[in-house]
Amino acid sequence: MIRSFLTVSSGTLASRLLGFVRDSVIAALLGAGPVADAFLAAFQLVNVVRRLLSEGGLNAAMVPAWLKVRDRDGVAAAAAFAGRVLGTVSATVVVAALVLGVLMPLVIAAIAPGFVGRDTLQFAVSNARLMLPYLAFAGPVTVMMALLNAQGRFALTAFSPLLFNIALIAVMAVLLVRQQDPVQAAQIMAATIGVAGFLQLSMLVLRGGQAASPLRVSFDGEMRGFLARAVPGMVASSAPQWLMVAGAVIASTSPSAVSWLYFANRLLELPLGIVGVAMGTVLVPEMTRAVRSGEHTAIAHAESRGLELAVGLAFPATLGLMVLSAPITRILFERGAFTADDTAATAQALIWLALALPAHVLVKALSPAFFAREDTLTPLLATLNAIVVAIAASFLLGHFLGANGIAAGIALGAWSNALALLRKGATSFGFSIDADARRRLPRILAAAAAMGAALWLAEGVLPVAGAHGFVQAVSLLLLIAAGMASYGLFLQLFGVAGWREVINAIRQKRPA
Repeated sequence: MIRSFLTVSSGTLASRLLGFVRDSVIAALLGAGPVADAFLAAFQLVNVVRRLLSEGGLNAAMVPAWLKVRDRDGVAAAAAFAGRVLGTVSATVVVAALVLGVLMPLVIAAIAPGFVGRDTLQFAVSNARLMLPYLAFAGPVTVMMALLNAQGRFALTAFSPLLFNIALIAVMAVLLVRQQDPVQAAQIMAATIGVAGFLQLSMLVLRGGQAASPLRVSFDGEMRGFLARAVPGMVASSAPQWLMVAGAVIASTSPSAVSWLYFANRLLELPLGIVGVAMGTVLVPEMTRAVRSGEHTAIAHAESRGLELAVGLAFPATLGLMVLSAPITRILFERGAFTADDTAATAQALIWLALALPAHVLVKALSPAFFAREDTLTPLLATLNAIVVAIAASFLLGHFLGANGIAAGIALGAWSNALALLRKGATSFGFSIDADARRRLPRILAAAAAMGAALWLAEGVLPVAGAHGFVQAVSLLLLIAAGMASYGLFLQLFGVAGWREVINAIRQKRPA
């Protein structure tokens, strides 16, 4: 499982790093004013759908269903089932995109009520409509990625999202050189998103399209049952994005707040993507096999290793983002139309928003235990409750603390989600944590706390502020490298894991 996890994490890391480049150029082109708020609100809407479909959502329902058909009826029947899912989902998202395009003014007004009565509303509607063709490609991309994950072909699904960011970066680089007007630049970028989706779909179909044939559209009883299980899991798997949309509803009433929260959340998505997406992609097949085998030891092993990875990577990342929020934001985004004041506001929001990271990753670690038992309703209800909590908390805290209060409200919603899954799982089937996990988890937390303290002390020594940009960048990289090295050292000192154990885990192949 560790090897598969690292494969998915590597692809996600590469995609997220390209995402930083993309967002850095967006900040330089659009800044943090009305045009940026409009583009980012529209992009956030499409991004939610993209994440809802392609990053673990349909995977949660597709993997157990496909494995069941393959084991029961054979490979040909599994391919036919996948072809029906591919055709049905593709047709559904095309119709949904058309309907959404017609209703887009109402949709934008609902998710960003603060835009109503301002030019920002029309900007957002225009940008969102230009982005909609992506949805026609996101449906089949979703099914192909889930199908490849079920077959254990994680590398292709992990690296195919790179094409999305590569296409956007190439177009934005041209716009930056030409010094394009921000309104026109936003429209061109919005139109490019559909092309990026087509590139990703082409890559997946060329490499794995034969595993889903013949292609058919069907709404029979079996397919309706599959969709009834898939849709709740898709919504639940996209909880972090839904919570950001909930925060944007409140933030839309404050100028630039949508932009500040968007860029702060983008920094959060690097560790969340590396850990969370990999957890959702790798743990679902592992948990499904363990639950279907009925072996308590296998279930405990999968749950324990998943929880250790979640805690071991999320907590040090949280502390690192909080300590280095200002220099990271400055290095990545402060250029062009993105000012020093925008940097300060984004960094403050990041400190509060980072508190949500451990909760998001815990949800990614806990949800596969439900998905493997084909229970997608429980994670859905927990997500819906978390959205209500986030909106209410953001409204109250945002009144006093502005964008920082909205970020804190989002964090409260995330923890509400994680705690709800913990309670339900404990009462329904009980989480099986083995002796190794009970021994390691407290030590992992202690190692993360020690790393955070060391990073805070080091941050005051190196020139990460007020120096030349190159010096700041080198200093920041040194701090991050030192933090990672110190965390590894503390893990070894506290007896969690040595380098030899880590290398052996990476080399170990998943059993067939």
